[in-house]
Amino acid sequence: MPSHLALLSCLLVLLLSLDKFLLHYLKRWLSGGGGIIPRIPTGAFKAHSHRPMAAAGRWSETAMLVIDMQKDFVDPAMGSPVLVAGGEAVVPAVAEAVAVARERGIFVVWVVREHDPSGRDVELFRRHLYSGGKGPTVKGLKGAELADGLFIKEGDYKLVKTRFSAFFATHLDSVLKTQGIKNLVIVGVQTPNCIRQTVYDAVELDYEKVIVLIDATAAARPDIHLANIRDMKTIGVETTTLEEWRR
Repeated sequence: MPSHLALLSCLLVLLLSLDKFLLHYLKRWLSGGGGIIPRIPTGAFKAHSHRPMAAAGRWSETAMLVIDMQKDFVDPAMGSPVLVAGGEAVVPAVAEAVAVARERGIFVVWVVREHDPSGRDVELFRRHLYSGGKGPTVKGLKGAELADGLFIKEGDYKLVKTRFSAFFATHLDSVLKTQGIKNLVIVGVQTPNCIRQTVYDAVELDYEKVIVLIDATAAARPDIHLANIRDMKTIGVETTTLEEWRR
């Protein structure tokens, strides 16, 4: 009997020290109200997570889209008709942004153009640039290679597109959503075309946060670049510098 009293005393102390929420259900269980300890609903307690863990969770739900950073678009030495005048200047910033993304465990997606030598898969207004198996970013030719200093590493993903938006007629949305990606960081060229259309599609596809790194994207002229950055900002896109983003 004394041992039973001691056990009951311990249980009483335990019950009094429990949160009211648990006390309610434990009393029901002890009194025969249910043979199974009930499941505690999510959110019953406040989470006390550390900031690094929260950041890690956020980065695991983020992808960086590196758009069209290929020699025909950014390397003046190629003499390409689709060269983006401001592209070469942002290559170091793009390389740095990718390095930061990898450190954080962000999923890096290299979005590139690789066209058929005949140009049959390119926009109508550009098809005149393709003849004799040559043209901008033809698959297998030097112009389709990534700019010097940029490399696809293990764990990255390469996606080929044939139009401005990275989402148009591609499986990009499926790849991102199946990996639990909710947020996007955009770098590359060029702002009024491939960057802008990809960003607008991302917003329409309900990605929770879309960020454009101002100094890791470029257009033919600074005024064109900034005008399009302003347009994207008005639809809820976060526009920030690489330095601000990496903090």
